[in-house]
Amino acid sequence: MSEKIKEAIRTSYLSIAGNGCLALAKFLAGFFGNSYALIADAIESTADVFSSFLVLVGLRYAAKPADDNHPYGHGRVEPLITFAVVGFLIVSATVIAYESIENIRTPHEVPEPYTLIVLAIIIAIKEFFYRFVSKKSEETNSSSLKADAWHHRSDAITSLTAFVGISIALVMGDGYESADDWAALVASGFILFNAYLILRPALGEIMDEHMYDDLIEDIRKSAYSVKGVLGTEKCFVRKTGMTFHVDLHINVAGYMSVKDGHDIAHKVKDKMLQDIPEIADVLIHVEPVD
Repeated sequence: MSEKIKEAIRTSYLSIAGNGCLALAKFLAGFFGNSYALIADAIESTADVFSSFLVLVGLRYAAKPADDNHPYGHGRVEPLITFAVVGFLIVSATVIAYESIENIRTPHEVPEPYTLIVLAIIIAIKEFFYRFVSKKSEETNSSSLKADAWHHRSDAITSLTAFVGISIALVMGDGYESADDWAALVASGFILFNAYLILRPALGEIMDEHMYDDLIEDIRKSAYSVKGVLGTEKCFVRKTGMTFHVDLHINVAGYMSVKDGHDIAHKVKDKMLQDIPEIADVLIHVEPVD
């Protein structure tokens, strides 16, 4: 198992533990503090626990080496797990929206002031989790970990809207008891929007969409640095988990023997794997030019 995958798995364990503790704290504060916005927030965090667990399972499966049935490895499970995480977000947003509307129509007491303190602490913790997991997703190049990071950000947004709603209810008093319910309803919209932001790149990954211009530029620079390479033509990149597979056409002098062209291709591959560690494999086609 590579160090990147180990780091991603450690980060997933941290997400699971953090989400579990925060979900319990939110529910208790919301239940005893008369705040549905906090309870809605707890529902979202509970979904986060399950989604983080899915990410963990996906990362462990993606770490399996290539075999006869999976010559490119098992990394494509990552975007599939991301789709599942998005599903959890959509279900969470739907439940929160439905319950918010029901609570808006039902008279209830104003939330307790101490719920604001709980929310302020939760917002700070969730923003820290977002930044930490997001950084780890960039370091490991994990799409499912990135989705998990956005789950933390959506949770922070939900908590922020709850904070605003409860503040309005407490300051304005009678007639504004449902302000935190409206806040939960607004939060469900934010969650759905975040679900789209997470889904879009994962869908592009599973469809082998052209999304890696910067990486392709680095690939061409690496190839040009090898003596005998006169140019590059087609360059296709597909992401598989945390690594990339590359198809590259290089130009060599037409008078070269097949063996010489083959040797140059091997040098290009070795140089590319050395220069760009996130590349798992390279398939090189040699094109002769006059």
